[in-house]
Amino acid sequence: MRSDLIFGALTHVTNRYELCQLASKATRKLHKPNTRLQDTTNEVFDRFKDTIPMDVAADSAVDSLEERRAA
Repeated sequence: MRSDLIFGALTHVTNRYELCQLASKATRKLHKPNTRLQDTTNEVFDRFKDTIPMDVAADSAVDSLEERRAA
């Protein structure tokens, strides 16, 4: 069900408005002609559910940038 996918995606994106914006942008980019838009949207929410949380990804990017500067 899509509600399970949405709640799974909300564990990584805490702001519902931001989740809607990101999902609509990703759906537009990933949608293939001759496929159902609903299937593409479900795939996007599934990908959000399985990705690294935004806070962890941002922290690791800052850490790698600091390591580059130190080297």
